[in-house]
Amino acid sequence: MDTIASLFSFITTPVSWVIVQFHTVYGALFGADSGWAWGLSIVSLVILIRICLIPLFVKQIKATRAMQTLQPEMKKIQERYKNDRQRQSEEMMKLYKESGTNPLSSCLPILAQSPFFFALYHVLNGIASGKQIGVIDEGLLESARNAHIFGAPLAAKFFSSEAQVTALNASLTDVRVVTAIMIVLMSASQFYTQRQLMTKNVDTTVKTPFMQQQKMLMYVFPVMFAVFGVNFPVGVLVYWLTTNVWTMGQQMYVIHNNPTPGSKAQAAYLERLTKHVTQHGKVRRRSEKVIVKAIVAKGRDRNEYERKFINALNKAGLAAEADGTVVKSAVQAATQTEDGAAPGTVAAAAGRRQQPKRQSKAQRQSGGPKAAGDSLSLEKSDDPQDAKPAAAKQAEKPGSGTRSKAQSGQRKGGPQRPKSPSKK
Repeated sequence: MDTIASLFSFITTPVSWVIVQFHTVYGALFGADSGWAWGLSIVSLVILIRICLIPLFVKQIKATRAMQTLQPEMKKIQERYKNDRQRQSEEMMKLYKESGTNPLSSCLPILAQSPFFFALYHVLNGIASGKQIGVIDEGLLESARNAHIFGAPLAAKFFSSEAQVTALNASLTDVRVVTAIMIVLMSASQFYTQRQLMTKNVDTTVKTPFMQQQKMLMYVFPVMFAVFGVNFPVGVLVYWLTTNVWTMGQQMYVIHNNPTPGSKAQAAYLERLTKHVTQHGKVRRRSEKVIVKAIVAKGRDRNEYERKFINALNKAGLAAEADGTVVKSAVQAATQTEDGAAPGTVAAAAGRRQQPKRQSKAQRQSGGPKAAGDSLSLEKSDDPQDAKPAAAKQAEKPGSGTRSKAQSGQRKGGPQRPKSPSKK
C-alpha cells in the first residue's frame, strides 16, 4: 500500500494544502489539536472532491444504463461467435462504437477519486511515522499526531502495535474498537448502496449476465472493504466512510428522481408523477419534462409502467406532448357538453349501441309492438287474418290434433289467440 501511495505523491501537496485550509477554519471552532478539527477537515475534503466529480457521476449513470440496454445484443454476439474470440471482440467494439457507449465510463468516478485516496493515505502514513509531508510543517504534524477521534489517533491502524499506539498517546483497545466499528459501517454502507441499486434501479424485464455480475459485487465489495480496512489509518477510514455515505445518498436521489426504465423505482416514480399531473394538469419540473418526453418518443416500445402512465393521463382527459409537456386532450374536450358533462361521457354514450327491449313469449306470438329503439318495429294489422299466429296455422294441418290441443299452450292470464274461422 505504501508503494502504491508513493506513486501518487505528486498530488500529496495539493491534498495536504486543502486539509490545512479546512483545519484552520475548524481549528478556530473546536481547537487546533482537536480530533473534530482534523476529522471534519477530512470530511470536508471528501465533500469537495465528490462535488467536483458530479459531472463524472452523471456520465457513469448514462454509461451504466447504456450498458444495460446493450446486454441482450452483447449476449447474441457472444453466442454467435463463441468459438471465435477475435471476431467476438471486434463485434463488441463495433457495437460500442455504433451506440456511443464506453464500458470504462462506469468506472470514471472511482478512477478519478483514487489519486486523492492514495494521496491522503500517504499524508496520514507520514503523520504516523512523524514525517513532514506536503505543506504540513512540524507544528501541524504535532497537532495531527495529538488529534484523536473517539480516543483513536488519526494515524493509528487496527493492527498497529501497542508501542506505536502508546507513542500516539492512546490505548490499543480504543483503537481497535473504533476501527472495527468504522470498518463495519463502511462495509454495511457499501452493501446497502449496491443492494439498493439491484433491488430498485435495475430493469427487471431483461435478465442478463450484467445483473448476475452486479449481484456478485454486492457481496464481494463489502468483504474487500473489511479485509483492506484493517490496514487503513483511522483518518483514511473516516475518508472512505464519508465517501460511501455520500455515494449512498447521491444514489438514493438519482433513483428517486431519475430511475432506470423498467425498474421498480420507475414504477413508483411514474405513480407519483401521475398523481401530481392529474391533480394539477401540468408538469412542473424540467427533469419531469425530460422523462415524459422520453416516454412519448418511445411510442410502441414503451414498457409496462410507461404504458400505464400514458393510459392514466388519457383517462384523466390529458395528453403527453412530444416536448414533455402535458395538455388537455383535444379529443376529450370535443366531447364536453354545455351542461358541464364530464369529458368522455357523451362520446361513450353515443358510441354505445341501444339494445332492443326483451319481449315475452306471448308478445312475440301475438305480434305485439317491438321494444323502444328498434327502428324496424311493425304496426299492428287491423285484419284478423294478418294477426293469425303460427300455432293456429299449424293446428289446421291434417294430423296435427284437435283445436283444443293446439290452443293448450296458451299462458294463463295472457292474451288469448284469435280464433281462426272454420273451414268447411
